[in-house]
Amino acid sequence: WECLTDSYTGAPMAITAENLGEKYGISREEVDAYASLTQDRWKAAHDRGFFANEIVGITLKTRKGETVFEVDEHPRTSTVESLGKLKPVFKKDGLVTAGNASGICDGAAALILTTQTRAEKEGWAILGHLLGNAVVGVDPKRMGIGPVAATHKLLQKTGMTLSQMDLVEVNEAFAAQCLVVAKQLEIPQEKLNVNGGAVALGHPLAASGARITAHVLYELSRRNQTHALVSACIGGGQGQALLIRRA
Repeated sequence: WECLTDSYTGAPMAITAENLGEKYGISREEVDAYASLTQDRWKAAHDRGFFANEIVGITLKTRKGETVFEVDEHPRTSTVESLGKLKPVFKKDGLVTAGNASGICDGAAALILTTQTRAEKEGWAILGHLLGNAVVGVDPKRMGIGPVAATHKLLQKTGMTLSQMDLVEVNEAFAAQCLVVAKQLEIPQEKLNVNGGAVALGHPLAASGARITAHVLYELSRRNQTHALVSACIGGGQGQALLIRRA
């Protein structure tokens, strides 16, 4: 819980999203529309079994027997109308509500990052290759803009362009924050968080980066596509971005 309050400004993380929305002119209607879209995308992907290969079920033992827990609990059906009825939590007439912010969830994710030589020696299936990584510092009061600066730095380092990315995953700490990033980078809607993001699935702190990285690797394979950009904002004023190529 301590990490949900910025140590530099003393403000809740949601206020950083409010600050971004105010600076870049994001409306409540836009935010709720995006939140509804990410919920719809998650449900469509879930119903088609797109998450099956990347979720490891957990068996819960109770007095009544065993239950296999293998579907995220946080996603909920919502519409722009139902989201519009929710009151802003952190600022009067603000943008952030319980319906358009990521949920505080428990979760774990794991990836193996190694050399191709080692993977082949061990007989491990190679999902993709990490082509580049960039970390930047930004104003803590607007930490959600971090993915923009990180992406620019990463593309400069690798000599690639955003138009060469088949898919883009931006961690949805807040719908408002993700919208600002998408607009500033001019990410096409059809490439961004195509199966929903943290507003739908939840945001298990420290696990989300690995989750979206693993997910986009599986999605590249499913679509037979090649390159993906993965990015996230970081409390305290940072942004990180990865460039991935499908194996």
